[in-house]
Amino acid sequence: MNTYHFIGIKGSGMSALAQILHDMNQQVQGSDVEKNFFTQVPLEKKGIPLLPFNPENIQGGQTLIASAAYGQDHPEIKKAHELGMDVKPYPKFLGDFISNFTSIAVTGSHGKTSTTGLLSHVLGASKPTSYLIGDGTGKGKEDSEYFVFEACEYRRHFLNYKPDYCIMTNIDFDHPDYFKNVEDVFTAFQEMAMQVNKAIVACGDDRYLQEMHANVPVVFYGFNSDNDFQARNLERTDVGMQFDVYVRNNLYGTFIVPGFGEHNVLNALAVIAICHYENISADVVEPHLKTFAGVKRRFTEKVIGQQILIDDYAHHPTEIAATIQATKNKYPDKQVIAVFQPHTFTRTKTFLTEFAESLSKADQVYLCDIFGSARENQGQLTIHDLQEKIPGAKLIDDGDMSVLRSYNQGVVLFMGAGDIQKYQQAYEELLTAH
Repeated sequence: MNTYHFIGIKGSGMSALAQILHDMNQQVQGSDVEKNFFTQVPLEKKGIPLLPFNPENIQGGQTLIASAAYGQDHPEIKKAHELGMDVKPYPKFLGDFISNFTSIAVTGSHGKTSTTGLLSHVLGASKPTSYLIGDGTGKGKEDSEYFVFEACEYRRHFLNYKPDYCIMTNIDFDHPDYFKNVEDVFTAFQEMAMQVNKAIVACGDDRYLQEMHANVPVVFYGFNSDNDFQARNLERTDVGMQFDVYVRNNLYGTFIVPGFGEHNVLNALAVIAICHYENISADVVEPHLKTFAGVKRRFTEKVIGQQILIDDYAHHPTEIAATIQATKNKYPDKQVIAVFQPHTFTRTKTFLTEFAESLSKADQVYLCDIFGSARENQGQLTIHDLQEKIPGAKLIDDGDMSVLRSYNQGVVLFMGAGDIQKYQQAYEELLTAH
């Protein structure tokens, strides 16, 4: 039997794809560095062999898939070439693989992971669906009709895909180490739009997406009245946001999405629009929208004593503003304390003022040191540059988190894309130590 060997299996997309192939009864194994990553937990649970990198792992008759992070000089890739074997980069392999299904790519500068999770939950309730989420979650069904996957714009990786449908949540300037400006990001999305086969579902409230040209129908969703799918009469309930959906000005249904903040309503609208396009009725969508449990590291809550701790992946000013708004929406009577770890020097430098503006919406801000990337040069920038722009902001390190105890009735929001979890962990240990 053919074995799929993943070179760099602990990468989040790689891990998810390995799980999908394993669920489809394929023989799967992979190699990586010996450091522990959260993405390996589901692989271990499924009994997928994880090997340390070693050229000896490469054997004839394998299908080789390599993480986009590794180049031709990687020992296993070199060995494969010596044996005359083909090595498919992850995005290329995925691009070929999705042609076996009705494929739905979910892309956008923000909200990709949550929307992919929500869509696979709702769609999977009515039709066999396989899905790949950027947080390392993957599930395969042998008889899948649909394949839902998160498609990332970074380094234009998503141009490897020619999906049937594409959801585009928004266009914003991010990844400043790669993109020059928001126009550069727009050109990547515009190129992606030309590769979609059936239809694009795009947020019409986004001014860049409004300018998108495509060879297929573009269905717009949002709060503005000129959208094809419009949300009206938003109401905050105990379990989430309730809203009415109008399809081209006709009432289509009333829905509730768990989660607070307008961004959750927009994500739900994208899912409703795709299901409508695929003739899945509102009666099927409505109950399953309500039961979505969320995805990893997106507004993950924990209550310890009187305090609520929230872990969120927000690492861009737009996301931080949305997360703080959602927190205040859900807990209007509580103090919101933001603990933020900037991710990469490039991003921190590019958005210094915007970070300060977004974070200032919290009642108190604590800053962790910048989490740098191996790819970049630190320059002169330090965390003090951000601190100076936020009134009353204080620095914090994982060696002493006790200052957070004084907000015993508050909500402590841990945000970032680096290793912010170690700060939360240190604080939780402090709270639960006797």
